Amino acid sequence: MRRTTTVRMSPGRRRRVTAGVGCLLSAVVLAVLPLPRGVDQARAATTESSAVTRTGTKAANGDDFSQLKVTVHQTEDLTGQGVRVTWTGGDPSDRAETNYLSVMQCWGDEASGPDRTQCEYGSASGSQASNKRSVYPAGVGYVGDSLETESGTPVDKNGTHYVPFRPVEGQGDPTTSSTDTTYFSENDTNAVPYLPNDGNGGGDTAFEVKSSVEQPALGCGARETSAGEVQPCWLVVVPHGTHNLDGTTHVASTDTASSLSQSNWDQRIVFRLGFRPVAGNCDPDKPERGIMGSELATDAITSWQSALCRTGTYRFNFTQSGEGQARDAVTSGDSEAGLALTVDPVEPVDGQAQVVHAPIAVSGLTIGFVWMYTHTTGDGSDLHLEQLPLTELKLNQRLLAKVLTQSYPFSVTQPSDGVPDYLSGNPESIVKDPEFLRLNPGLDGQAAVKAPLGLAVTSDNTDSARLVWKYILANSDAREFIEGKKDPWGMKVNPAYEDGVISDSLDFFPKTDLTPTQVGCLSGNVTRTAQDVVPYVNDMHDGALKVRRGSIGTAYTCASGDPLPRLSAEPRPIPTDQRQYGIVDNASAVRYQLGAAALPNADGDYVTPTNASLLKAVAEMPDSDVAGVKASDPAKMKDGAYPLTAVVYAASSLDQAEDARQDYAKVMRYAAGAGQTQGTENGELPYGYAPLPQAMRTQAEQAADRLEKGVPDAGESSDGTSGGDDLSGTGSGGAAGGSAAGGTGTGGDSAGTSGAATGGGASDTARPSAAPSETDPAQQNVAQSGGSTPAEVLGLIRWVLLGVLVAGGAAALAGPVMLRLSVRRAASTNIPGGELE
Repeated sequence: MRRTTTVRMSPGRRRRVTAGVGCLLSAVVLAVLPLPRGVDQARAATTESSAVTRTGTKAANGDDFSQLKVTVHQTEDLTGQGVRVTWTGGDPSDRAETNYLSVMQCWGDEASGPDRTQCEYGSASGSQASNKRSVYPAGVGYVGDSLETESGTPVDKNGTHYVPFRPVEGQGDPTTSSTDTTYFSENDTNAVPYLPNDGNGGGDTAFEVKSSVEQPALGCGARETSAGEVQPCWLVVVPHGTHNLDGTTHVASTDTASSLSQSNWDQRIVFRLGFRPVAGNCDPDKPERGIMGSELATDAITSWQSALCRTGTYRFNFTQSGEGQARDAVTSGDSEAGLALTVDPVEPVDGQAQVVHAPIAVSGLTIGFVWMYTHTTGDGSDLHLEQLPLTELKLNQRLLAKVLTQSYPFSVTQPSDGVPDYLSGNPESIVKDPEFLRLNPGLDGQAAVKAPLGLAVTSDNTDSARLVWKYILANSDAREFIEGKKDPWGMKVNPAYEDGVISDSLDFFPKTDLTPTQVGCLSGNVTRTAQDVVPYVNDMHDGALKVRRGSIGTAYTCASGDPLPRLSAEPRPIPTDQRQYGIVDNASAVRYQLGAAALPNADGDYVTPTNASLLKAVAEMPDSDVAGVKASDPAKMKDGAYPLTAVVYAASSLDQAEDARQDYAKVMRYAAGAGQTQGTENGELPYGYAPLPQAMRTQAEQAADRLEKGVPDAGESSDGTSGGDDLSGTGSGGAAGGSAAGGTGTGGDSAGTSGAATGGGASDTARPSAAPSETDPAQQNVAQSGGSTPAEVLGLIRWVLLGVLVAGGAAALAGPVMLRLSVRRAASTNIPGGELE
C-alpha cells in the first residue's frame, strides 16, 4: 500500500511565497509597461518639471469648461521654439466651429498678467473661427456681447469696434484698426484661433512661442523688473463651446465672436511663461574671437556663448557657414575665425601648421514633419472626417531620392496645371506612391493634394547635404532609380537628373528641373518654375520654423493689387491643413517640436534620432583619413544606429597667437565639460544633441592641451614632450599615418591633429604620441557617454527596479522552495513508496 505524505506550509512561509510571487509579477508588469510618450526620445525639448496644468470654468453663456484641463508642457527657460500643449475633458468638435480652443502669446505684468490689448492675435490666415480683433457691443452687428460697451473699445475708420494691439514700451504705438498688420500678419503670427477638440474632447499640438528676437513687440526675454529679473510673458487659451455670447446655440453659418471679445476673454486660461534672457551677460566692449562653421553646432554654441564669456578677456562670435568655408578660414590663417566647426576634417596641407580637432557635439539630420491627415470613421450617413496629426512616418532611401529629384509632378507644377508629359505615369505626390503607402498604410486613400509638395532644403554647400547623398546612394535601389531604372511600380526619375547630376560627393541639393510655366498676371505673364513651388529655405533652422508653421513659401499664383506682375506666396494654411517636411538639423527639429521620420539603417531597421541611436552611430563610425576624426558613414550604421548621425569637431590651427590658442582651447574644454549637461538653460547642451561619449570628452581635452602648446619647437614632439623627433619637416604629422620627411600623407593622433609643419627635419611619425586609453568611442560602451536623458534615467531606474523585484521575489521564494525541496527529498528517501502532494 502506498503512503501519501502531504507537506503543508506554515503561515509565515505562505506569506513569503505570496510576497515573492507578487514581486515577480510586478517585475513582469514593469518590464512590459511602455514608458510615457516621448520619454524614450532624445528629442523631447521640454522640461516636464516646468509643465503646468490648469482647469477651465463655467461660462455665463451656458458653456461649461469646468472639466477642461489644459497642460503647457514647458513654461520655463524658453526661447523662440515650439511648446507642446495638450488638453482633455472637453466635448468633441462634432460640427463646424464648435468646441475648440484659441491659443495666443501675450506680454503683461508679473502681478496682473496680460490684458487683451497685449496679445498677438487676430491676423491668422483663412476663415478661422474667432480670428479677429473686432468686437461688437450688444445690438451692434452679428451676435453682440453684453459685456462690450460703445465706449469700451476704439472704433476704426470703418466704424468697427476693435481691441488694439499695444506693443511693449519702445516698440511703437498701438494699432489703429482691426486689420492693422504693423506688428504681425497672417504669414508670421503665432496665434492659433481654431484648434478643434478631437473625438475624445481633447487634443495635442505644438505652439510656437516667440522671444523678443522673433517678436520685439512682445519683448519676451528682453524686459526686466526693477530687481533685474526677466519679466514673464503669457500663453493664453480661450475655450469655445456650442453657444453664442448671448446664450443661443451656435450654428455654422453664424459668424463666431472674437476670442478677444470680453465674454470669451473672461473664460481665458492663463499660463506664465519664463523666457531665458535674450541679452547675453557678456560685456559688449570685449573684443571678439571668431568661430565659424556648421549649422549642426549652432544651437549648442549659441547656448554656450554667455557661459564662455563670463571669464576671460574675449567674447566669442559665431558665424554660421558652410563647413568648407570654415575649413578654408582655418587653413588660410583667417584672423576673423580661428576656430572652425566642421563635420568632415580639415585635411593636412603641406607647408601649413597642424590643425587639432576636438569633438564637441553629437547630433544629426532629421526629416522633420508637421503633417495633418484625414481620418475617416463611420460610414453612410454617419460618416465623420477628422483631421489628425501624423505621429509616425517612415521614409526609405529611394523615397528620399524621388523627392529630391523632383520626380513627383506636384513638386514642379500647380495641381491645376496638370502633370507634365515628361513625368506622366508618376504618382502626382508621395501619398499616391505605392512604395510610400506600403511603409505608411495609415495614409492610404489621401487625396494627392493632402501631402507636402516637397522637402524643404537649403541651397548651401554643406557637409550635411553630402551626408544625405552618401546615405541615399549607399542603397542600390535608390542609386539605380537615380540612374534611370524604374521602381517596381513603374515610377521613373525626373529626366533632368539622369545625366550624372547626383553623386555621393555632392554637397548641396540641386533643383535641376527649371521647366517654365507661364502664369497670367494682370496685363502680362509671370514665369513660374519648380523653385517657386518648392523654394529653398535660408538654413535648416529656418526650414524647421517654416515646417512648424506649415508654410515654406510656395508661390503659385499672381499677386493681386501690385503694379507689376509677380507671384505671391500662398497664404499660411490653417492648423488642420498643415502638411510640410524638410531636411533639418535634429536640434531645430526638437526645438520646434517636429515629428521625426524613421529611416532604415544598414540592417534595414527603421530608426529615429534618440540619444541611444545617435550614440550607437558614433560607436559604429569608422575613422576618417585624419586620425582621431570619425567619418559619418551611413552604410556602416547597424544595431540600432541612426544613419544620419554626425559628430561636429572644433578645428583650430596650432599656428596662432598664444592668447588666441588659449581662448579657443577654453571653448574645447567647456564643450567637453559643463557644455555636455543637457538642459534648456543658457550654457547647457540643448535637447536634440546627445552627450559626448567619455572617450570623446577626453579627446577634446587633449586637443585643447595640444592647441595651447602651439607649434612645437625644434626637438619637441607635437604633444609637447622632448625627444629626438622633429616636427619641422614637410610630412604630415600624427600617430596614425603620415610619411617621412619631405613626403606627404594624412595623419593625426588621438587628439585629432592633422596638417604639416614647416622647416627641416624629420616628421613626427616615428613614434606614437602620448594618448589616454579608450579614445575610440567605437571601443567604448555607449552607456559610458557621461550624460543621461530623463528617458535613460527612467529606463535605468526601471531595469534596476526590475532587478530588485526579481531578486526580492527569488529571495522570498527561496526559503520555502528550498525547504519544500528538502522535505521532498527526505520524504522520498525515508518513506517507502512515499508520494508528496
